[in-house]
Amino acid sequence: MAMLALTRLMAVRRRRQKRQRQRRRIQARDGLISTGAATAREGSGSPCEQDGNSQGGKPASYSGPTLPENILYHIHSLLPLRDAARAACVSHAFLNSWRCRPNLNFSIETLGLEANEYGADKATVEEFTKNVDHILKRHSGIGLKTLDIDVYFLRFDVDPQDGNNANPCHLDSWLRLALTSGVEELILVLPAKTPKYNFPCSLLSGKSGNSIQYIRLSSCAFRPTISLGCLRSLKRLHLYSVGITGDELGCLLSNSSALERLEVLLCSEILCLKLPRLLQRLSYLEVVSCDSLQVIESEAPSLSSCSFSGHRHHLVQLSLGEALQVKKLEMSCFSAVCYAREQLPTIVPNLKTLTIATSCEMASTPIVPSKFHHLKHLNIRIPGGALYPAYDFLSLASFLDASPSLETFVLDILVPECHVEHGLFSGDPSQLVQAPEHHHDTLKCMKITGFYPEKSLLELACRVLETATSLDCLTLGTSYCSCWRPGS
Repeated sequence: MAMLALTRLMAVRRRRQKRQRQRRRIQARDGLISTGAATAREGSGSPCEQDGNSQGGKPASYSGPTLPENILYHIHSLLPLRDAARAACVSHAFLNSWRCRPNLNFSIETLGLEANEYGADKATVEEFTKNVDHILKRHSGIGLKTLDIDVYFLRFDVDPQDGNNANPCHLDSWLRLALTSGVEELILVLPAKTPKYNFPCSLLSGKSGNSIQYIRLSSCAFRPTISLGCLRSLKRLHLYSVGITGDELGCLLSNSSALERLEVLLCSEILCLKLPRLLQRLSYLEVVSCDSLQVIESEAPSLSSCSFSGHRHHLVQLSLGEALQVKKLEMSCFSAVCYAREQLPTIVPNLKTLTIATSCEMASTPIVPSKFHHLKHLNIRIPGGALYPAYDFLSLASFLDASPSLETFVLDILVPECHVEHGLFSGDPSQLVQAPEHHHDTLKCMKITGFYPEKSLLELACRVLETATSLDCLTLGTSYCSCWRPGS
C-alpha cells in the first residue's frame, strides 16, 4: 500500500510536465522500475541487503521528474523497512535517503523472517544478525533519530554448541553505532526468562548521551554508576523487567534534569525509589508491580500525574513532598481504599481525579476528618471475592462526605459468584440505614457495576439518591453478577 501511494504521488507530479516529455519519461520510468523490481525479486538475499547491489552494484536510475529532496526523503522514511529497501534498489535518490533513514525498526516482522513461541532457529538468527549488520554499517549515521530493536526470540546464554543463541557482542556494536550517531530514541526489547543482557552503560557517557531523548529497555540488566555522563536531553525513561537497583536508578536520575516521564514496571530489585528535586520537569510517574518496592519518595516539584501498582500483600509508603501539582492519581495495592481515605488528603491535597484498585480490604472505609477539597472524579475498583466478609459498602460514603466538589463516582465491583440466602437481598431490607441530613450538591453521576444483592450496597445507592441534589444519572449494572438472569 505504501509503494502504491508513492507511485500515485509521483504520477501527479508527472502530469504537470509537457505531454510529449511526459510520455517519454513514463516509458523510461516503467522500464527501469520493472527491471529494478525484477532484479530485487530475483537477487539473492533479502531486500535489505540489496540496497547497493542491484545492476552490478549500481542502483537503477530514474530519469523522471523529481520532488524536492526533503519531501522525497520524508516520503521514503514513511515506508516500511522492506519497502524502503526495495525502493533504494531502483533509485539513486531513494538510495541516498536509505543511507540517511531516520527510523530503523528491526524485528522478525520488519525483516520478513519467522520465529515461533520458543524462539528462532539457527538460520533465522544468522539471517537477522546479517541483515541488521548490513543495514547499520551502510547507514551514514546522519539523521538517525530512532533505533528500535525487538529481539524477543533470541537468547543470550551463549553456548558455542548452540547456534540458536545470540552473541551479545552484536547488540553492543549495534548500540554503539546508534549512540555515536546521535540517536534520539532508543528502544530495546529483549527476551524474558533468560539470562539478562547487560546494557553497556558506558555508551551513554560523553557526547554519545547528549542527544538521547527517550530510552525504553525491556528484560535486560541496566547498571548505571556515578561515572555516568549527563543525559541532558533525556525526556522519557521506560524500564520494563529491568535489573536495576534503587541506587543505580538514582545515579541515572541525578544526571537527567530534563526528564518529563518516568515509567518503571516489574523491576524487582528496587527497594526505594527516590526522585530528586533537580527533576524540575518531571510531570508523570508510573510504578507497576515492583514487588520489592517499599518506599517512594519524591521531591520533584512539577509532578502532576502518578500511577502506582504495588504488591498485592503489602502497602508501599508514599512520600511526595510538597505534591501541590499532583492532580491525577491511580493506585492499586493491598487495602488501597482505606489507605486512600486516611492518607491521601494530606499527601496530595489538590487531587482532582482519583482511581483506586484494591486487591483486598480487611476493614471498612474509615471516617476521618480530612477532606479532598478539589476532588471531582472518583473511581474505585473492588474484587468482591477478596473482600473481608463483613465489608460495609456504605462506608464508602465517607469519600462522598469528604469530597465537596465531587461530580462523578464510579464503583466497579468484580463479583465472580453471588450467594443469596435471604430473598433478593441478604439482610433485612426494613433495617436499611437512613441517610443523614448532609447533602452532596455537586455529584452528577453515580455508577455501580457488578451490583449484587447485598444490604450495604443497596444502602449506598439509596444514600446517593437521597442526598445528591444535583444527580443526573444513577446506573446500577449487574453484568458481573452470576446470579443475574435475563429478564430478572
